[in-house]
Amino acid sequence: MSVPEQLRYSEEHEWVAGLDPAGQVPEDGIVTVGITAHAAEALGEIVYLELHSNEGDAVEAGEPCGEVESTKSVSDLYAPVSGEITAINSAVVDEPKVINDDPYGEGWIFKVRISGEPGDLLDATDYNKLVEEG
Repeated sequence: MSVPEQLRYSEEHEWVAGLDPAGQVPEDGIVTVGITAHAAEALGEIVYLELHSNEGDAVEAGEPCGEVESTKSVSDLYAPVSGEITAINSAVVDEPKVINDDPYGEGWIFKVRISGEPGDLLDATDYNKLVEEG
């Protein structure tokens, strides 16, 4: 299973792209969020994605911000960072299977302008450990 080194991860299996190697927020404050390949595989074929927020709305780290429905189950989508949603990937809302096909690329879900510090995110090594202990 793929766990890209450049990303940071939440314990709820979301990924964050755009932080620097030390985990610091980029100059514009905007990061990209999606769910990991591990989560996509565990869910099975994703058939529906619902976000509880729109562009301009605030999300809070660790709080549910949507739902992902698959042929197997429904799971909450958690915000891995706090901030304001700046973009939503309408392609995955319209065709959620893209998340299964390319979870770290075209399957991104939303972008957030981080407010404050990014919080307790895991690096790839620690995320791999979390998944292995699963």
